[in-house]
Amino acid sequence: MIITVSDEQDDPIPAGDLADLAEAVMTAEGLAPDTAVSITFVDPATIEELNRTHMGKIGPTDVLSFPIEDAAPGQPPRASADGPPLVLGDMFIAPAVVRSNAERDGVAFDDEMALMVVHGLLHLLGWDHVNDDDAIAMEKREGELLSIMGMVRP
Repeated sequence: MIITVSDEQDDPIPAGDLADLAEAVMTAEGLAPDTAVSITFVDPATIEELNRTHMGKIGPTDVLSFPIEDAAPGQPPRASADGPPLVLGDMFIAPAVVRSNAERDGVAFDDEMALMVVHGLLHLLGWDHVNDDDAIAMEKREGELLSIMGMVRP
């Protein structure tokens, strides 16, 4: 897997474990070994701007995903046999927002960051939580994927 992690905010985040988690999720979802994704850590102002510009929502959020390929839950995109490697898309995570959410919910920051990586990747793979049934299915899959790394969904 080709996982590019960039940190563009003031609270340095050790990316190694999160990149390992992303790789495990991508493998579990049946993606080819040369599949690429980018994960960028940003400050609240940046994610707020992305949220407003691209999602039409006001205020910061914890994670945003921008898929390049069309996908549906359980049906990940595939690269053509003679084409370039598959690029899933870009994921942006605001650690300050994640930290605030973790404190509010009484969960460990590292666990909440892991959930955001899984959650963001699932969005890149066509999962969503617009309605209750989709939200329940997505939360179940998040738990299954986190368990691969010996974690539980916070």
